[in-house]
Amino acid sequence: MQQYDVLIVGAGASGLMCAATAGYRGRSVLVIEHTKKIGRKILMSGGGRCNFTNIHNGPANFISANPHFCKSALSRYSAQDFIELVDRHGIEYHEKTLGQLFCNESSKEILQLLLTECDWAGVTLQTETEVKGIEQVEGGYQIETSKGPIRCESLVIATGGLSIPNGGATAFAFDVAEQFGMKVLERRAALVPFTLQPQELEHFKPLSGISHDPVEISYGKTTFKESMLFTHRGLSGPAVLQISSYWEPGKAVTVNLFPELDLLEWLKEQREARPKAEIKTVLATLMTKRLVQTFCEIWAIDGTLGQCSNEKLNAIADQFHHWQVKPSGTEGYRTAEVTLGGIDTNEVSQKTFEAKKAPGIYFIGECLDVTGHLGGHNFQWAWASGFCAGQAV
Repeated sequence: MQQYDVLIVGAGASGLMCAATAGYRGRSVLVIEHTKKIGRKILMSGGGRCNFTNIHNGPANFISANPHFCKSALSRYSAQDFIELVDRHGIEYHEKTLGQLFCNESSKEILQLLLTECDWAGVTLQTETEVKGIEQVEGGYQIETSKGPIRCESLVIATGGLSIPNGGATAFAFDVAEQFGMKVLERRAALVPFTLQPQELEHFKPLSGISHDPVEISYGKTTFKESMLFTHRGLSGPAVLQISSYWEPGKAVTVNLFPELDLLEWLKEQREARPKAEIKTVLATLMTKRLVQTFCEIWAIDGTLGQCSNEKLNAIADQFHHWQVKPSGTEGYRTAEVTLGGIDTNEVSQKTFEAKKAPGIYFIGECLDVTGHLGGHNFQWAWASGFCAGQAV
């Protein structure tokens, strides 16, 4: 039987971070992964460039039933701490927008950084190893796997959430939590594209691949200002992914297509300067011609500016500033970047991530009810929770 101080299930961002941290403390560490490939989500992220953190990261960038839970870990392992690690490994990176940091070359560099750290820390990695059962024994836990039993003092569950199942995602962490009597909150896909009702999709499907930047998209009191992309299923792009984490099924979101312009005043100026110009022609200076044509068709906007009263211009401006979109749903876990909800944070220590009902078991990363905004925040949560657990196991 294999025996280790620490067994980590899941060789993703949080698991590898935890492994290296524990290994450097002199603990014997084994990381097991049920797939062939280590760090698949790291490799897929950021279009293959890995948006590994965000320089503006803080508790306000996370959604949780307990918004205070993430504060301790984020303060103990900050974005700057990870940036320093990236610098030590000589990885070149750049800031894209809103504090998002990406590798200049490839996401493989971040995975290699973690594997190098694990190697230096004396960590053992084992792939294609499936967990069959977990049992509490004297001095720790015994884990039955497809490659035989393993005993450990500390067991870390770092298997992520339900997003991107073809990347190896499973409900494993939630099943383990429930096995030990822990509360698991309702889960759903987050940072995910919207799908549209068939009648609306008929108008917008031909626009697939066209983006508009920026838009301001709102739901309740939450607003994001970024770009929006039309897809063959509905709407995507950073603004849409962000608001999807807050949206509730059956409700509408409001899209301001010109957040940086007072469209009514602008249309009045254009009417003064170009009374004979078609409304469509004038609007086509603000967004692509195909977008203008589609919206003008839907809202029955036609004629010249000179034919428009102030009242009519006000109605046109209002439609572009307050476009109401009622999604039919989302694309689901297949394309979602993260899982909203998960293991109730009241069930684990905010300092060590140890389960209160199962001493010796730790839960880190995406499986917890802590969901970051788009832009490197979820990776920062993986690094911070992995580091803090690694200091305790």
